[in-house]
Amino acid sequence: MADKYNLDYFDDDKVARQRSEYRREYRQPVNRRPAVQNGRRPAPNNQNNVHRRPNKKRFSKRFRNRMIIVGSGILILIIIIALISSMFRACSGSHKTEDVSTETTSPTQAATQPATQAASTSTSALNFVTPNIQDDNTNGYMGTNAYIWNGAAYELFGGDEYRAQLYAECINSYQQKLSGVKVYNMVVPNHTEMGLPQRLKNSDAPSDSQAENIKQIYSKLNASVTPINCYNKLAEHCNEYIYYNSDHHWTGLGAYYAYTAFAEATNQDVLDLTTCTENKIEGFTGSFANTNDGLTTDTVSYWTFPYNVTMDITDSNGTTSNYDSPYYQYADAGSNTYGVFIMGDNPLTVLHSDSENGTGKKIAVIKESYGNAFAPYLTNNYSEVHIIDFRYFGQNLADYCKQNGITEVLYLNGIMSANTQVQLDSMDSLLN
Repeated sequence: MADKYNLDYFDDDKVARQRSEYRREYRQPVNRRPAVQNGRRPAPNNQNNVHRRPNKKRFSKRFRNRMIIVGSGILILIIIIALISSMFRACSGSHKTEDVSTETTSPTQAATQPATQAASTSTSALNFVTPNIQDDNTNGYMGTNAYIWNGAAYELFGGDEYRAQLYAECINSYQQKLSGVKVYNMVVPNHTEMGLPQRLKNSDAPSDSQAENIKQIYSKLNASVTPINCYNKLAEHCNEYIYYNSDHHWTGLGAYYAYTAFAEATNQDVLDLTTCTENKIEGFTGSFANTNDGLTTDTVSYWTFPYNVTMDITDSNGTTSNYDSPYYQYADAGSNTYGVFIMGDNPLTVLHSDSENGTGKKIAVIKESYGNAFAPYLTNNYSEVHIIDFRYFGQNLADYCKQNGITEVLYLNGIMSANTQVQLDSMDSLLN
């Protein structure tokens, strides 16, 4: 009986024969009430005397139930496979795709790693690691325009997909107007993303995910714009001194790690900091120190290179001044120490380098002040680095690139600027 309704052994011919035999038997006369013998009616013998009609409904019902069970099993299996596949895709695309080791890499180790060809946008620029931030489980407090925790100020971030879309559309439109020019885009996370524990960002210091915002921007760039993921490099070194305590900028070391991301993504040699000379200025009290007490004073480090670099600065009046270094040699302690990098914000700054790696190559960096500490490292790879502050530059960028033989443009913005309409309007003016 167990094999009778097993679908693996179901035999249509056998059933037909059984039905034929039944019909023959059913036509034969049946003695349904045996005669009385010796005053007693014999007990009925179902096998010989009563022909019971096969229960076709029961057979059909069981067969239907079997098919429902099998179909349900297949459907459940398909759903499980789909769920597992969906979870895998979500994990591979999430900014928390992997944990970052608590061990940090020294600048020397980072510099000596060979440059590698950039992977596709989907596998490289859109994959974000999670910064493993050291946390002593203490709480801070809200200061003026920043959250104060362990002697450092953290600028909280608020962004959404709409703002990300606006920024991406701006960069896309610039690329279309820069005919024959290779366009890169780098959005830099701030100290909150790399230094403030997530438990505080979820409670006392509410701040949106900067990784998610940058990912949204990069995913909306057209195929002719190359996104540069500096986020992962900063996350890998998040417990090093890569952001200032009293200021909203990154340090020279933080900018260096972002530079290594750019060099690797563009398949260029990475500058080795061990071949450079570190210089330090103590006593920097940055932008947050003006309105908040109890912040740790900062040290500004910058590196001079093993090749010569000169600098030409053109001010808002069109006057150009020449210098023999990309750094302001008279910078000292106080609130303006960050100005040591390319002498602060000017409409146009051009660095000339005799590095053998950059012979004949020219790049323009369209930036706000985050680009100041970053741009000098590019002299390792380009003979000319044209640094344009979009807030003050008065020329048409496309015309300028054509006139100066510039074939590459890097848009570099801090996360706050990339999500601020005023900054976007300022960039728009470059190509109108």
